[in-house]
Amino acid sequence: MGRDVKSVFSRKEQAEHLYRVVTSERFLKKQGLGNEVPFFICPFPAEFAVGVEDDRRDLVTRAEHAGVKVLGLSLYDLAIEILRERDILDQILDVEAGTDKSELNELLQGVLDPHAHLIPKIGAAIEANPHDVIFLSGVGEVYPYIRSHNVLNNLQSTAKDAPTVLFFPGSYTHELATGASLDLFGLLHDDKYYRAFNILNYEV
Repeated sequence: MGRDVKSVFSRKEQAEHLYRVVTSERFLKKQGLGNEVPFFICPFPAEFAVGVEDDRRDLVTRAEHAGVKVLGLSLYDLAIEILRERDILDQILDVEAGTDKSELNELLQGVLDPHAHLIPKIGAAIEANPHDVIFLSGVGEVYPYIRSHNVLNNLQSTAKDAPTVLFFPGSYTHELATGASLDLFGLLHDDKYYRAFNILNYEV
């Protein structure tokens, strides 16, 4: 399924590869995926996060000039919106310094639960904005309150019509012996997730 790690791209090579892929008819028509959900991981070294964010914004602009509409969603921005809408953002900021990290983590995980709160928010954005492809970013900023594999598992029934690309600061590997693994920042084992394609291996 093309999930093995490809030799490392330079940032420029990665940007050009992504542009070729997301503007291709094969990608947009979800060809070559079998019956799998059209989910793609774009892994990149965590130290390149700022540059990759710039590249992602440029990619959105270039793709739209080519007639491909991109719905860009930041997990961090969505989390902040949820906290504001539930009127608890200020409370969390007030108690953060004096609260045990594990307690704060448990609180935020409950408030930002993907199934109950985050996925409905993403679903509303999908319904409200015509698009050909979805970009998900902000993964590193919301860890460990929101875990990538939880988002993808819960998103399968909501984002199945257009290809979805998760920009992941770390590595995504798929090996017969160990299965699939999302390793955030190249250090933290986020969890196993099997149903996504490494977009750096996608051929057009």
